[in-house]
Amino acid sequence: MIKLIVLIGGLVLIGFITWWFFGKHTVQEVQANVTTDQQSIDIDVNGGYSPERVVLKQGVPAVLNFTRQDASSCLDRVVFSDFGINQELPQNQQQSIKIDTSKPGEYDWACGMDMFHGKLIIK
Repeated sequence: MIKLIVLIGGLVLIGFITWWFFGKHTVQEVQANVTTDQQSIDIDVNGGYSPERVVLKQGVPAVLNFTRQDASSCLDRVVFSDFGINQELPQNQQQSIKIDTSKPGEYDWACGMDMFHGKLIIK
């Protein structure tokens, strides 16, 4: 009986690990609201980025407002390598980052340790 319980537990664990690493997870995507020839998005940093995908309109000046609530040192910086941005994110303070929206495309951002990621889409 013990062998059967261990076997079932092991299969459940293997299924969970497979789903966690290889399953399709929904990712929150938010489109910026354009007001007075500027667009901005608020991004919460707490165990990752929320939203993870940000859509901006090409040619309209944009600002991403990061607010880090997580005390983890991994999330104390945000890096946009395509834009040459490596910005510190003080805890419990809003940090605004201006984004050049002149070129359309998809651009990734990550934490300082490259463990947590987000995507910026300019169209």
